[in-house]
Amino acid sequence: MQNFDVTPEKTSDTAFELVKKRLGHSFARRELLDLALTHSSWANEYSCGQEHNERQEFLGDAVLELCVSWEIYKRFPTAREGELTKMRSNLVSAVSLAERARDLGLDVLLKLGRGEENQGGRKRDAVLSDALEAVLAAVYEDGGFAAAQQAVARIFAGQWPDRAGDGKASKDYKTRLQEASQQRFGQAPLYTRLASHGPEHSKVFEVSLRLPDGSQFVASGSSCKKAEQQAARDALKTLGHTE
Repeated sequence: MQNFDVTPEKTSDTAFELVKKRLGHSFARRELLDLALTHSSWANEYSCGQEHNERQEFLGDAVLELCVSWEIYKRFPTAREGELTKMRSNLVSAVSLAERARDLGLDVLLKLGRGEENQGGRKRDAVLSDALEAVLAAVYEDGGFAAAQQAVARIFAGQWPDRAGDGKASKDYKTRLQEASQQRFGQAPLYTRLASHGPEHSKVFEVSLRLPDGSQFVASGSSCKKAEQQAARDALKTLGHTE
């Protein structure tokens, strides 16, 4: 994943450009996105009385559920209520949302207080999933339901279920490894970008993946995301997970 040089003063511009690129939404009211990226720990520590993103988390949770429900309702016109519920639950689980937040770079952009930062808040699934809901609420407040639908479509690109019946989404390797690692070790895997080489039009990126037990995997790809997916795939095989 790309690393961003972020400070509280610079977050707004960086976040604005990142969200515009990855969610396809240009904010008319940028303060909504600033608020969505402000954790309560940062507001309490750095700015007395400043608002934070907890109210947006509340709204974003409802917006997310409606957008995901509508999408799978359209995709599976013959699915029963129970099947639709299982699919939605899988997509909006804390682990799934946290991985989507990392893909968007929210783990870097989120403003945290020093205490929360020192306790590993930037890596916690609960913190990241809440931040994603807050950002989605900001999109909804700024652009309405159509903008939120578009954002959700991009957030879950490649994650929608293949079929109705078992309620399982077509998860990418990183999401599957995240869940497997949490279940087996109680911690998430760590990805590190090692290097990139080659001309701009055909760069190759190399990343390493370390599991909590110390196992390490190195992979390369035409983007950091693809390299991370390959490393996660290799790690899953080692853990005994089939394709």
